[in-house]
Amino acid sequence: MQGPLSRSIAALLPQWVAEQRWYAGKGRVPLLSRIGGLRLEDPAGEADIDIHLLLDESGSTPTIYQVPLTYRGAWLDGASRALIATVEHGTLGTRYIYDAPHDPVFATALLRLMLDEAQAVSDGPQGSGEARGHRAATSKADPGPVLASRVLSGEQSNTSIILDLADSLGDPSTPLIIKLFRVLHHGENPDVVVQSALAAAGSTRVPHPMGNVSGQWPDASVPDGVARGHLAFAQEFLPGVDDAWRVALAAVASGVDFSEQARSLGWATAEVHATLAQTMRTRPATDDDVVALTLSMLARQAAAVAEVPTLAAYDSAVSASIESLSSATWPALQRIHGDYHLGQVLDVPDRGWVLLDFEGEPLRPLAERTRPALALRDVAGMLRSFDYAAGSWEQEHPGRSAASWATRARTAFLDGYAQCAGHDPREDGALLDALELDKALYEVVYEARNRPTWLGIPTTAIARLSAGPRSDLRL
Repeated sequence: MQGPLSRSIAALLPQWVAEQRWYAGKGRVPLLSRIGGLRLEDPAGEADIDIHLLLDESGSTPTIYQVPLTYRGAWLDGASRALIATVEHGTLGTRYIYDAPHDPVFATALLRLMLDEAQAVSDGPQGSGEARGHRAATSKADPGPVLASRVLSGEQSNTSIILDLADSLGDPSTPLIIKLFRVLHHGENPDVVVQSALAAAGSTRVPHPMGNVSGQWPDASVPDGVARGHLAFAQEFLPGVDDAWRVALAAVASGVDFSEQARSLGWATAEVHATLAQTMRTRPATDDDVVALTLSMLARQAAAVAEVPTLAAYDSAVSASIESLSSATWPALQRIHGDYHLGQVLDVPDRGWVLLDFEGEPLRPLAERTRPALALRDVAGMLRSFDYAAGSWEQEHPGRSAASWATRARTAFLDGYAQCAGHDPREDGALLDALELDKALYEVVYEARNRPTWLGIPTTAIARLSAGPRSDLRL
């Protein structure tokens, strides 16, 4: 940490960071060092805004975090939970230090950085940080001034800030959401790249992008010692709409058939895949791709059996499914969603299904998340999500089954996908089964560690998929 003020909070940050939902080293106390930083300007002079780039070396793999702070000379109303520390500065007196995403000054400065395509200056030596804002190519009009901002609760790996905006007459207009990437990676973030590509192609299946911030920072693990990637992403926020998970849960609870919604969701999914294939290109699968997926699945199988030894009963069937990858005919690989489930889709009136969060599984290395993959992986993820909607209801109603609801929804989803794509995913049954099994094995590990009472949801799927060719989803 640099300067007397920074030294005074250096001892407080590790414990604070350890308590944040976005901290990836759960159970560890961070070992932090400041490798760089950026300074944003507040034209009104209400606060100093510093973005700290912190290296955590407490785990086996070093991790770089983005920690923006605001320093104020007066208490910020309504932000008591975001107060990190109160310190005494030798010249400035009492300073209140806040987690910056909760401070409207930071939200406004970050948005202006994008819209003005400005540069953020480093607050230290040359090379210790640099950032530049980029307005989205599809964003022409200025969205207007910020009326208020708030942080979206419940997120894990990032921090999202909702910005309420005003139009030219001062009336509320369409809000924005800025996603601040807390864990920084070398390389382009797929959430920025994929959503921007879809919007540029004219797709209405994603929120309209407003802009992003790219930057560079020191990173000893990168060949030239300088990492380059995305720091933040702004896009249209769609308030007052339910995600498909909530819509599906309501349908299960009321006994309402979900087939029509699932069919339209299958169509929307295929439409997005087709647009991505056209705009971001495809490539043939290679032997290396087959080997990489096979090894990944074998590792997942071993991890699941280690957590739940009774799964060894399905080892031969699971292994046979994995082995079938090498003899299956693979479609072309392309960019996909990567972490697709009902919670990643919004049901927007007069617009239909809108897909969110193309970042992929955030704990996977960025290089894996940006690699072309089988579109069937997204299909398998959504099939598992229908099972989870039914299974979560069954958890609350012991002895009652929603399996038929899930089967109808799964079948309709595949029907809708096939109608749009012109190719039925069930014709690639071996690949689809293997990918769904792989997802279920991942779920086993998660549930065993976090929600043991929910283990029946993925283990039932493994038993069903191990029984042979899928008979529940007719062609």
